[in-house]
Amino acid sequence: MKDHRILSSQEEQAAETELYRAVLALGSTEECRNFFNDLCTPAELQAMKDRWFVVELLDEGKTYRDIHDLTGVSITTIGRVARCLNNGADGYATVIKRIGNKS
Repeated sequence: MKDHRILSSQEEQAAETELYRAVLALGSTEECRNFFNDLCTPAELQAMKDRWFVVELLDEGKTYRDIHDLTGVSITTIGRVARCLNNGADGYATVIKRIGNKS
């Protein structure tokens, strides 16, 4: 296991804020794609893509079983995404409102 330098909560919060500022600095889908391809492993990126697709399908009213059958994403993950969509920090809902439902 990799040793990690222990950050204070203030340093941890600053690092998190800088990550979000970096994302906000991106000016196009292509820049965002390049940034996330550099930042994430292929598995991490796939997990995020899967979760976002689940959000879109839940927003369209699809059932957990339909989503699982369509995507192969586990029912457990679908349930976690649904909990965040319904009772989370409103991150998913904010983005859905801003980009609009494609259906």
